[in-house]
Order: sequence, then C-alpha cells, then structure tokens
Amino acid sequence: MSDKFFHPVSGFDLPRFAGVPSFMRLPQLDFDHPRIADVQMGLIGVPWDAGTTNRPGPRHGPRQMRDYSTMIRRINPATGIDPFAMVNCADLGDVGPNPADLQDSLARITAFYREIVKTGITPMSIGGDHLCSLPILRALADTPLGMIHFDAHTDLFDSYFGGFKYTHGTPFRRAIEEGLLDPKRVVQIGIRGTMYDGEDMEFARANGVRIIQIEELFERGIKDVMAEARSIVGSKPTYCSYDIDFIDPSFAPGTGTPEIGGPNSFQAQQVVRELSGVNLIGADLVEVSPPFDQSGGTAWLGISIVFELMCVLAQAIEARK
Repeated sequence: MSDKFFHPVSGFDLPRFAGVPSFMRLPQLDFDHPRIADVQMGLIGVPWDAGTTNRPGPRHGPRQMRDYSTMIRRINPATGIDPFAMVNCADLGDVGPNPADLQDSLARITAFYREIVKTGITPMSIGGDHLCSLPILRALADTPLGMIHFDAHTDLFDSYFGGFKYTHGTPFRRAIEEGLLDPKRVVQIGIRGTMYDGEDMEFARANGVRIIQIEELFERGIKDVMAEARSIVGSKPTYCSYDIDFIDPSFAPGTGTPEIGGPNSFQAQQVVRELSGVNLIGADLVEVSPPFDQSGGTAWLGISIVFELMCVLAQAIEARK
C-alpha cells in the first residue's frame, strides 16, 4: 500500500480547474526533497524537440499534458488497477534542456535520469520528440534492454541531411549500436506510412528486430500480437516507448508526423493493457505537439495513455519487490 503523501489530490477536495497543475495532481518533488527516497514511480517531463525534422512543437507537450492530467481519476475501470494505491508516485518536474545545443541536451537528459536510477525510481517520461528516448535509455540500460515500441515509424534510420545522426528518426538505431537495446528483444508495433527507401527495415531484419506492421496487427488482432510481443521480450528488463502517432490522426492529429490507417483511441488503450506481466523498468509517451492540437484532444488522449502505462508500470514495480 502506498503512502498517502503520494496520493493525487481528489476532485472531491479541490476542483480540477483549481490549483497549480502537476502530473496527475501528484506532489512535485526535486532531488533535494526529504521524501525523494520514498518515490517508486516518477513522472518526468522532457520538453525538448530539437530532433524534429519537419513540424516542431512537442517541446510544449509536457506542459499541456500536465494541465490535462488534472482530469485523470484514480482507478482504471477496465483492469481495476489504482496505481496510486500500489506505489508511491510523484511529479519529478522537467528535465531542463539546452534549446541551442542538441548534444548538450542529450547529456543533460542522461544526467537527470542517472539521478533517477540512483534513487531506484521507475521513470514514466512525457516528451518531447522521440529523440528523447535515446538519452533516457543511456541512463537506464546497465545491460541491453528489451523494448516494446508502439509507433507508425521504426525510428531506425541511420542519418538525415548528409550524415547527421541524431534526429527523432534515429534514436533506436543509435540505441542498438550503443548496446542499450538487445535487437532480438525489440518489437515494433503499428509501423506504416510511405517510405524513403526501406533501409530502416533492412537494418531491422539484419539485426533481429521484430516489426509488426499495421496490417498484421489488424489481421491477427491485439491479443495475439501482444502475446507475441510479451514472448519476445520475455522476463528480462524491458522498456516501453509509445509515440502518439501510433494512433490514427483522426483521433490524435496533434503530432508532427501523422500517418493514416492507425488504431483508434480504444485500441490505443488495449495494447497497453496487454503489457501486464512484462518486466517494465520505464516507459515514455512522446510526440504530442500542441501547436497542431487545436481541440486539445491529442494531449488528452496522450495523458490517458500515460495513465494506462502507469498501471502496468505499477504492476511491474510490485512484481519486483
């Protein structure tokens, strides 16, 4: 049972439109706070999009999702999980990037997450563009991790614009090259959209990455595909990375690289619920771009997926006790 200090403020006690927003209305702590050692799951904003190659804006995602998260209540009606009752959760603030220097920002993000690792906190990260995942993995991966990756794109490209190696299309190529991910324990689900040249797919095949394109997901069904995903990663430590463009843009238009033909919002929840039992050591939700999200619906969907991820992370934390 979690400590009540770490419980979210209830809408019965303070209206959801009142107060200073924090992720899920949780207490906001920094590393000097006397209760930091008691945190088991930390929600962290990574407001950075210097890896974006076309439509910018995900740097504003964490702030908008913090605001929208005030509408999240405690209990998952489908699974019955109350993550706030299971583990001590807190908002650990934002990583402060350097908007003028990509490499310095990568280093800053990794340094922040190394502090997270030292305290034994399981991170739930809210980006930011998908390059954010690379410096997080640099901090978390003391041995090569498995990964379940929901996305319309592989993010396995080698380089952009004449050899530039660090964009939101390259993080998992770099992570495999750096030994942060075990490619034979990586499964990518929902891949679709027009292609440059297929080189990313060739890299995946050559290195043992399992790509499940959207057609296969729909033909086989979510339960069957996710059973395979769980078997691929096995019982070893695994990371989950969830790009909001995995979801069809009719449900999540506020993203930089939308691709038609994706799952609906209910299916977007279902795939996360099927992560139950995976040894998750962290997760991220990335690429929500408020400038392209006029209704705010994408941010609301994004933070709702964060809640689903928190539920399975809480189960994984409990299983490791």
